[in-house]
Amino acid sequence: MAASVGVEGIQKSYGDVVAVRGVDLHVGEGEFFTLLGPSGSGKTTTLRVIAGFEQPDAGRVLLGGEDITRQPPYSRDVNTVFQDYALFPHMTVAENVGYGLKVKRVARAERRRLVDEVLEMVRLAGYGARKPVQLSGGQRQRVALARALVNRPKVLLLDEPLGALDLKLRQEMQVFLKSLQRELGMTFVYVTHDQEEALTMSDHLAVFNNGSIEQSGTPDEVYARPHSEFVAGFVGTSNILERDGRRISVRPERIAMNGSGEPATVADVVFVGAFIRILVDTDSGDRLTIVRQNDGSTIEPGARVHVSWRAEDAYEIDIPPTPNMEQEVR
Repeated sequence: MAASVGVEGIQKSYGDVVAVRGVDLHVGEGEFFTLLGPSGSGKTTTLRVIAGFEQPDAGRVLLGGEDITRQPPYSRDVNTVFQDYALFPHMTVAENVGYGLKVKRVARAERRRLVDEVLEMVRLAGYGARKPVQLSGGQRQRVALARALVNRPKVLLLDEPLGALDLKLRQEMQVFLKSLQRELGMTFVYVTHDQEEALTMSDHLAVFNNGSIEQSGTPDEVYARPHSEFVAGFVGTSNILERDGRRISVRPERIAMNGSGEPATVADVVFVGAFIRILVDTDSGDRLTIVRQNDGSTIEPGARVHVSWRAEDAYEIDIPPTPNMEQEVR
């Protein structure tokens, strides 16, 4: 697959604080690629380097094979959508969406046509005359999206755009964004700290930690075969165990209970709607989390059970490195 965005050996520091160290990325043409990680992991700094808002101390950024590292943001064929929308409150929806076209002196009739076209694309046809204050949070986010899309950039950069929305609306927008990206065939580079969001929407993702990428791959690869304890714990929930001198990760849904296996005692049962989370303490001293569909059956704390898992569901992970005491940002 041709590279739409390439990041090679990017490093960025703010004084003595290292934000990004040696990051390499390859984002394919037309991919939905997510930069996933906790606050301070380097994902937002990496996105800002791609956008041109930050200059790297080392490394380079490629767009369609062209080195754009020293180009200013307005010269790059990318647009960015932010969490706070940044809409002009005194302008109508149509004026907000068409503002960049007006700055570029696009003729009024053509500007109107392009604005109408993109508003229909984001399911806001007929909303052009409204002010941002008259819209819901999800609608305002779609206006910000329309403003970024109206110039049809090669790459759309999205910096935690759904963070301010409530859970139900955020889930609806996840489906909408992925559907829109497929419809347009445009490259999306998306930043989030929400692992469920990343798993739901991405074609590929990169997991950031402490300024570096710990693992990248498809959502299924990263979830099922984490390379490190950090990835196992951050991308979903995982049980980390020592067995036969190996450090392994076993996902909660892969553990069988009440068959043959290690004896254990149920410590707690947590109701989570469609499923239940069962915490057990094995006789060998491990605390395990097990997830089961809520089928109406009950199990009480204190019950004696046996737990087991298939060999292919236990994935060996790296021993965690000695902690780095440098503070990270972004």
